[in-house]
Amino acid sequence: MSEPIATKSAGDRRRPGGREARRALRAAPLAEAMRPVRAGLEGGQYQPLNEAAVQKIHHTALRLLEEIGLADAPQSGIDAMTAKGAVLGDDGRLRFPPALVEDMLALAGRDITLHGQDPKHDIRPGGNRVHYGTAGAAVHVYDPETRENRDPAVKDLYDAARIVEGLDNVHFFQRTLTPRDTPDPTDLDINTLYAVISGTSKHGGSSFTSAERAQMGLKMLHMVAGSEEAWRARPFVSNSNCFVVPPMKFATESCLVMETLIRGGMPILLLSAGQAGATAPTPLAGAVTQAVAECLAGVVYVNSIQPGHPAIFGTWPFVSDLRTGAMSGGSGEQGLLTAACGQMARFYDLPGGSACGMSDSKAPDMQAGYERGIANVMAGLSGLNLIYESVGMHASLLSFCPESLIIDDDMIGQCLRCVRGIEVTDETLAFETIRQVCVEGPGHYLGHAQTLSMMQTEYIYPRLGDRSSPKEWLEKGRPDLVQNAIAAKKEILATRFPGHVPEAVDQAIRERFNIVLPRSEMKPG
Repeated sequence: MSEPIATKSAGDRRRPGGREARRALRAAPLAEAMRPVRAGLEGGQYQPLNEAAVQKIHHTALRLLEEIGLADAPQSGIDAMTAKGAVLGDDGRLRFPPALVEDMLALAGRDITLHGQDPKHDIRPGGNRVHYGTAGAAVHVYDPETRENRDPAVKDLYDAARIVEGLDNVHFFQRTLTPRDTPDPTDLDINTLYAVISGTSKHGGSSFTSAERAQMGLKMLHMVAGSEEAWRARPFVSNSNCFVVPPMKFATESCLVMETLIRGGMPILLLSAGQAGATAPTPLAGAVTQAVAECLAGVVYVNSIQPGHPAIFGTWPFVSDLRTGAMSGGSGEQGLLTAACGQMARFYDLPGGSACGMSDSKAPDMQAGYERGIANVMAGLSGLNLIYESVGMHASLLSFCPESLIIDDDMIGQCLRCVRGIEVTDETLAFETIRQVCVEGPGHYLGHAQTLSMMQTEYIYPRLGDRSSPKEWLEKGRPDLVQNAIAAKKEILATRFPGHVPEAVDQAIRERFNIVLPRSEMKPG
């Protein structure tokens, strides 16, 4: 549609400035009921595996568990799983009869909720419901103004959470980086958790390096919730737990952390992160199969301790560039692996989560855009419930860029619109509208009542992406996407100061724990 047609329409003649008014309307925040995309849209349209392939992966995973098993479980885990039917071999490997795996799958929690501190952010993974969020443990923060990486600090993690709090299309916040200003492991764990829960009221995710530190984290969460009982009723943080060290070994210390947090009421992301060609088989099917086997062992582990405990089937196979052995997070193969993992979680009818969108690019550029967009839309269309690391991550998870969070929110909106698909109803088929326009009307749909009524609900519009004509773009001073993101980040961090954790609670936390982020940096300057 050209601008001359728009300016000559009857609607514009009747309403001077109508086009500008519509642009202002599109720029205004939408009521939830009007939004064209939202958390929990149902995917499942894309299936990289056919039914026979799914069955082969399932049966091979069961065979791996029965014949090879996993090594290095802690004694407490061995006791729990052998009591349910696992077999400890003379070689120290724990093996799982298929009947045991099926029994534990029958007990596994399915209708779970990942709570936000604010109930409006509650999400329900399961089925084909799709949610995008963050994750990662980046050791660098990329600054697009200087084009340099620097060491991350707790303030960077808190700021990332503040940004995500206001992004419509990012539904949960798991830690994105590893602060370098907390060299003591206890300070690292506690301050990471503090930054996550202080910066956003969305569901959060964090990790712990020991069972003792996990217990400390639970004490902080009880303080924020108001009591242990209130926390258990609405646990608003989940544990990202690398309970296995691929291939086919339990991570002993992480398993002890997991046991502690299961008993403490925290949801668990059962995370198997093998890398195809390195710690997982090179064929993509083999990488998926190993991850499935390892996560099925996790299902047995969790439900041996607490049947039905909320746990995410976290198959996270990564990709190697086999020319160098380095991880390739932005590859097309990564999108395929992630989509296949979504399909396997649906096969087991378990809440599933996997990772994609962690571009190989070092900066928010065209490479980051195409890598992230392709992988994220594949994951969403597969019906994967929780898509981790989908925004903000660069250099295959080594680097994090806060400006990319804002750019990627636009991108995820487009992915969600693809997930939503096309609704075919009598109204959307538009027979009567076509008749009116062609027989009675001006010969175009601009200004038609249906166009005006559906422009906000049927279409999604980018906040930063530029859709102006070349002439308008020049007149506006050649706006640049990254520069706009830099400006948006600065505005957000200068104006958005979450207050969902009461100051009295924050002060009590500071009296009990060594919080390195000054309170003065969490208020307007």
